[in-house]
Amino acid sequence: MTIFLCGFMGCGKSTICSLLAKKIGCGFCDTDELVVKNQGMTIPEIFSQKGEPYFRQVEAETVKSLCGKNTVVACGGGAMLNSDTADAVKKNGGIIVYLNVPFEECYSRISGDTNRPIVMNNTKEQLEEIYNKRRDIYMANSTVMVEAVGNPNEIAETITDILR
Repeated sequence: MTIFLCGFMGCGKSTICSLLAKKIGCGFCDTDELVVKNQGMTIPEIFSQKGEPYFRQVEAETVKSLCGKNTVVACGGGAMLNSDTADAVKKNGGIIVYLNVPFEECYSRISGDTNRPIVMNNTKEQLEEIYNKRRDIYMANSTVMVEAVGNPNEIAETITDILR
């Protein structure tokens, strides 16, 4: 089974991903890390040299390539905004878990992060608008939503319970 964690930047996908994988006894990966490795460029370099649409295309291809694998995947913040990608995941038996975290919490984690082009190119107010637009899309494209505020181990345990 492939489990994809989605949500806004800074919601804890990468942290919870590794904890969840240990709890259910499978591997884990991060789509952003895979894109960086496969492209040989950082995310800011991809955005500046090839553009966000190119990055989103590569991100979608990366997600689709992981379908059917026994792994937990931390998706980039925009990966599950594409309903075609989410549909491909679901058609291949994947589960999409939306980690719901309030904007202020996410912002406190991502503010000033130079590895996030969207953060660097937008004000706090603009980021909150992006957050609000994405929230409904995450909800629509996910299999289940988990309130992901608090102890990451407890959140991973909550997801484990849901998967049983």
